[in-house]
Amino acid sequence: MSTLPKCPQCGSEYTYADGDNFVCPECAHEWPQVAAVAIEERRVVRDAVGNELADGDTVTVIKDLKVKGSSLVVKVGTKVKNIRLVDGDHDIDCKIDGIGAMGLKSEFVKKA
Repeated sequence: MSTLPKCPQCGSEYTYADGDNFVCPECAHEWPQVAAVAIEERRVVRDAVGNELADGDTVTVIKDLKVKGSSLVVKVGTKVKNIRLVDGDHDIDCKIDGIGAMGLKSEFVKKA
């Protein structure tokens, strides 16, 4: 029995191979077989302690951080809820109460 991947759009288990593509009979989505064979490399973002971070996590700031272009400071121990991981130098997008939306580096936070 062959194990074909589930449909990436609807999650159907009834996919079948058609030439160089996989096809989902429920939603008619087609995708190349080489994409399913390729190993998906995802970027792993770790906090200052080494814990893996994910979207929606709550983190705590471990160092006073000056807000660029402002006289505000994000104090040690500030909890930041519902983070979003992004690519770039500042790999966490978040909203901090009293300050607003900003980007943080994962090396200055720890998972709460």
